[in-house]
Amino acid sequence: MSKKTMTTILSLVFSLAFAGTALAQEGEGLPAEVKKYVAFAAGIGLAIAAFGGALGQAKAAAAALEGITRNPASAKQVFTPFILALALIESLVIYSLVVSVLLYTKL
Repeated sequence: MSKKTMTTILSLVFSLAFAGTALAQEGEGLPAEVKKYVAFAAGIGLAIAAFGGALGQAKAAAAALEGITRNPASAKQVFTPFILALALIESLVIYSLVVSVLLYTKL
Protein backbone atom coordinates (compact mmCIF):
# COMPACT_ATOMS: atom_id res chain seq x y z
CA MET A 1 0.00 0.00 0.00
CA SER A 2 1.18 3.46 -0.76
CA LYS A 3 1.65 6.05 1.92
CA LYS A 4 -1.16 8.20 0.50
CA THR A 5 -3.64 5.30 0.56
CA MET A 6 -2.71 4.36 4.12
CA THR A 7 -3.08 7.97 5.27
CA THR A 8 -6.50 8.22 3.62
CA ILE A 9 -7.71 4.98 5.20
CA LEU A 10 -6.47 5.95 8.66
CA SER A 11 -8.06 9.40 8.36
CA LEU A 12 -11.38 7.83 7.42
CA VAL A 13 -11.21 5.31 10.27
CA PHE A 14 -10.42 7.97 12.88
CA SER A 15 -13.11 10.29 11.50
CA LEU A 16 -15.73 7.58 11.82
CA ALA A 17 -14.45 6.45 15.21
CA PHE A 18 -14.93 9.87 16.80
CA ALA A 19 -18.04 10.99 14.91
CA GLY A 20 -20.34 9.74 17.67
CA THR A 21 -18.46 11.69 20.30
CA ALA A 22 -18.44 14.86 18.22
CA LEU A 23 -22.19 14.71 17.59
CA ALA A 24 -23.21 13.59 21.08
CA GLN A 25 -25.67 15.70 22.99
CA GLU A 26 -24.75 17.15 26.32
CA GLY A 27 -26.30 15.44 29.33
CA GLU A 28 -28.63 16.95 31.88
CA GLY A 29 -25.80 17.83 34.20
CA LEU A 30 -24.39 16.38 37.34
CA PRO A 31 -26.56 15.41 40.29
CA ALA A 32 -26.39 17.67 43.35
CA GLU A 33 -24.51 15.02 45.34
CA VAL A 34 -21.74 14.85 42.72
CA LYS A 35 -21.53 18.64 42.42
CA LYS A 36 -20.92 18.88 46.15
CA TYR A 37 -18.01 16.44 45.97
CA VAL A 38 -16.50 18.08 42.87
CA ALA A 39 -16.48 21.47 44.61
CA PHE A 40 -14.96 19.92 47.73
CA ALA A 41 -12.29 18.11 45.66
CA ALA A 42 -11.41 21.33 43.82
CA GLY A 43 -10.94 23.18 47.10
CA ILE A 44 -8.94 20.42 48.75
CA GLY A 45 -6.76 19.99 45.65
CA LEU A 46 -5.93 23.68 45.60
CA ALA A 47 -5.19 23.69 49.33
CA ILE A 48 -2.82 20.73 49.03
CA ALA A 49 -1.06 22.30 46.04
CA ALA A 50 -0.65 25.62 47.84
CA PHE A 51 0.69 23.88 50.94
CA GLY A 52 3.15 21.81 48.90
CA GLY A 53 4.24 24.87 46.92
CA ALA A 54 4.82 26.84 50.11
CA LEU A 55 6.92 24.03 51.57
CA GLY A 56 8.92 23.75 48.35
CA GLN A 57 9.56 27.47 48.19
CA ALA A 58 10.58 27.58 51.85
CA LYS A 59 13.03 24.73 51.35
CA ALA A 60 14.46 26.34 48.19
CA ALA A 61 14.87 29.69 49.94
CA ALA A 62 16.53 28.06 52.96
CA ALA A 63 18.97 26.16 50.75
CA ALA A 64 19.82 29.24 48.67
CA LEU A 65 20.35 31.44 51.71
CA GLU A 66 22.45 28.78 53.39
CA GLY A 67 24.61 28.51 50.28
CA ILE A 68 25.03 32.28 50.09
CA THR A 69 25.84 32.44 53.82
CA ARG A 70 28.57 29.85 53.47
CA ASN A 71 30.03 31.46 50.36
CA PRO A 72 28.94 35.10 49.83
CA ALA A 73 30.80 35.27 46.52
CA SER A 74 28.41 32.70 45.04
CA ALA A 75 25.34 34.93 45.39
CA LYS A 76 25.28 35.79 41.68
CA GLN A 77 25.53 32.12 40.66
CA VAL A 78 22.82 31.04 43.12
CA PHE A 79 20.32 33.80 42.33
CA THR A 80 19.25 32.74 38.80
CA PRO A 81 18.65 29.04 39.56
CA PHE A 82 16.86 30.08 42.75
CA ILE A 83 14.42 32.36 40.90
CA LEU A 84 13.92 29.70 38.21
CA ALA A 85 13.13 27.08 40.86
CA LEU A 86 10.65 29.42 42.56
CA ALA A 87 8.93 30.07 39.22
CA LEU A 88 8.63 26.35 38.50
CA ILE A 89 7.27 25.63 41.98
CA GLU A 90 4.74 28.44 41.66
CA SER A 91 3.67 27.23 38.20
CA LEU A 92 2.53 23.94 39.72
CA VAL A 93 0.30 25.83 42.15
CA ILE A 94 -1.09 27.90 39.28
CA TYR A 95 -1.82 24.71 37.30
CA SER A 96 -3.72 23.43 40.32
CA LEU A 97 -5.69 26.67 40.43
CA VAL A 98 -6.58 26.30 36.74
CA VAL A 99 -7.73 22.71 37.27
CA SER A 100 -9.80 23.76 40.28
CA VAL A 101 -11.44 26.56 38.30
CA LEU A 102 -12.17 24.17 35.43
CA LEU A 103 -13.72 21.67 37.81
CA TYR A 104 -15.78 24.38 39.47
CA THR A 105 -17.06 25.74 36.15
CA LYS A 106 -18.26 22.25 35.17
CA LEU A 107 -20.83 22.49 37.95
